[in-house]
Amino acid sequence: MELNNKKIINAWTFYDWANSVYPLVITTAIFPIFYEAVVPQTVDFFNFKFINTELYSYIISLSFIIVAVLSPILSGIADYTGNKEKFMKFFCYLGSLSCISLFFFSAQHIELSLVSVLLASIGFWGSLVFYNAYLPEIATPDLHDKISAQGFSKGYIGSSLLLIICLVLIQVFGVDARYSFILTGLWWMGFSQLTYARLPNNVYNKKPTGNVLFKGFRELKNVWIELKNIKQLKRYLAAFFIYSMGVQTVMIMAIFFGTKEISWADEASKTTGLIVSVLIIQFIAIPGAYLMAYLSSKVGNIKALGANIFIWIGICIAAYSVVKTPLHFYAIAGVVGFVMGGIQSLSRSTYSKLLPNTQEHASYFSFYDVTEKIGIVIGTFMFGFIEGITGDIRESILGLILFFVIGFLMLLTVPKKEMLN
Repeated sequence: MELNNKKIINAWTFYDWANSVYPLVITTAIFPIFYEAVVPQTVDFFNFKFINTELYSYIISLSFIIVAVLSPILSGIADYTGNKEKFMKFFCYLGSLSCISLFFFSAQHIELSLVSVLLASIGFWGSLVFYNAYLPEIATPDLHDKISAQGFSKGYIGSSLLLIICLVLIQVFGVDARYSFILTGLWWMGFSQLTYARLPNNVYNKKPTGNVLFKGFRELKNVWIELKNIKQLKRYLAAFFIYSMGVQTVMIMAIFFGTKEISWADEASKTTGLIVSVLIIQFIAIPGAYLMAYLSSKVGNIKALGANIFIWIGICIAAYSVVKTPLHFYAIAGVVGFVMGGIQSLSRSTYSKLLPNTQEHASYFSFYDVTEKIGIVIGTFMFGFIEGITGDIRESILGLILFFVIGFLMLLTVPKKEMLN
C-alpha cells in the first residue's frame, strides 16, 4: 500500500472527528452533569451504598478491565486475518448504539442503566486499538507526530461543534439533554463511514487458514516475545503506563471536581461554567497538539513528553491548593487543554515510531492499549477509593501527583533512538 497518501491519511484522521464526541459529550460534558442531576449523592447499587461519583469511577474502571482483556486476543486475530477494519467497526457500532441507549438512563433502574455506560466506554476504547494500529501502515515515521496531532485536532473541533449544537438545543430550544446522547451516537456512527470508505483492509493481503483463534494467540505470543527484547519500547511502555494513570484520570474525573469543589453562584451558573471550561479545554488543545509536535521535532519526543508531564504536576498541585472559584477553574482548564492535546497525540506517535519493522501493528498497539487501560483502571479506582475514604475529592487529586512523578522518572530511562530525536 502507498504510504503518505493524503486521502487515506485524511480518512484516518477523520475517525477522530467521528468518535471524539463520546469523550466530550458523554464522558466530560453533558452526561456527567446529567448523571449528577438524576442520581442522588448516595446511591444503592445491588444493595451496596456508594457515593455517586465513586460508583461511576468503578464502572469506568470495569470497562477498561474488559477492554484490556479482550483487545490483545482480538488484535492477534486481526493481525493474523488482516481484518482490523471489521473489529474497529464492531466496537464503533457497539459504542455508538450504547450512547443512543443512554437516552433511557434512569436512577430507578441504575444497575441496568449503567450497562449502557459500560458498553459505550468499551466500544470507544476498543475501537481505538485498531484505529491507532493503522498509523504505521499509512505513513512514514517522520510524519507520525504531525498526523497524530492532525487526528486529535480534528477530534477537538468536531466534538466541540456537536457540543455547541447540543447546548443550543438544550439552552435555547429547551430540548431534553437526553437527546444529546442520541445525537452523539448518530454522529459517531455516521461520520465514521467517511473513514471506512477509504481506510484499507487487509493491507498485507493475508489469507488465514486453520483455527483463527489459535493462530491469533500465536501471533500475539510472537509479538510479546519481540516486544520484551526491544529495550526502548519496553521502557517507554512502562513510563506511559504510569503517567497515563494520572492524565486519563484527570480527564475523566475533572468535571466532577468542578461540580463539587468550585463555588458557583447557582445551579445555572454551574452548568454554564462547566460547559465553558470544557470548551476552553477543547479549543486550546488544538494548538497544544501542534505545538508539542513542533517541540518534539526540535528537542525529541522524550524531552517534549517530560516537559508536558511537569506541567501536569503543577496542575494537580494548583487544583488541590488554589482552584476554588470559577475564574480559577477556567484558568486551569486552559492549561489542561494545552497539555492534554500535546500528551495525547505525542504519546501515540512516540509509540508508533518505536515499533519495529512488522506487519503485526494491531498486536503491538494492543499492548499500548492494555498498559493505558490498566493504568486508567488503577487511576480511576484509586481516585474513587481515596474519595470514598476521605470524603474529599481534592485528596484524590493530590494522590495523582505520584503517578506523574514516577512516570517522568521512568521516561528518563528510555534509551535514545534516532527517530525520536
